[in-house]
Amino acid sequence: MTTTQPPHRKWLRRAPWEAGAGGLIGLGLLMLMQPWSIAVYSYGFTVLLVGVIGYDISGRLPQK
Repeated sequence: MTTTQPPHRKWLRRAPWEAGAGGLIGLGLLMLMQPWSIAVYSYGFTVLLVGVIGYDISGRLPQK
């Protein structure tokens, strides 16, 4: 007997959200380290913070 997950559970898996949050963390770090644009630099910490919070939340999602 197989159990199927409800449709709303398929997008609530941990792996894609962790990958996206990790990408935001990396983007935020790059934005903070670039020397060319003050506008990009000024949003770097916000992007980094959103990535860290997203990574923390995604760690609490189910794996499957």
